[in-house]
Amino acid sequence: MKTLLKEFKAFAVKGNVIDLAVGVIIGGAFGKIVSSIVNDLIMPPIGLLLGGMSFVDLYINLNDIDESGTMSLAQAQQNGIPVIAYGQFINVVLDFLIVAASVFLMVKLISKLPKRVEEEKPAAPAEKECPYCLSSVPIKATRCKHCTSHLEPSVDGGTAI
Repeated sequence: MKTLLKEFKAFAVKGNVIDLAVGVIIGGAFGKIVSSIVNDLIMPPIGLLLGGMSFVDLYINLNDIDESGTMSLAQAQQNGIPVIAYGQFINVVLDFLIVAASVFLMVKLISKLPKRVEEEKPAAPAEKECPYCLSSVPIKATRCKHCTSHLEPSVDGGTAI
């Protein structure tokens, strides 16, 4: 049981799990913002174009109890009348389209950001071994300081052994 608890603890504090949790929380808040944009900014002008009707209140009465059509969606649902609330469905579809477009644009922008170089190139060696006495000598040396042997110059400006 203790092993299982240790494995769960190691899993729960991994960076990816925490990143995912932060993403879900921010996504939920972003979803609320998008819902507010749709419900409070986009739908009222559309409702005005439809003759001052609240877009959310659009529904189809399946029971024909209220033939006058003056009942709002909330009143119909409160009275237990079966309805198809297509106005709310359109709101949800618009929410989804705005969220999908926002995420698409965010991914496009992030993909255009310059990539960070995670790994640095290893530094060139500063010393080399003399092939005659096996002592360390500076990479640009042409003669060994220990045995005074001549060393051949290398292609990169140093000397080859």
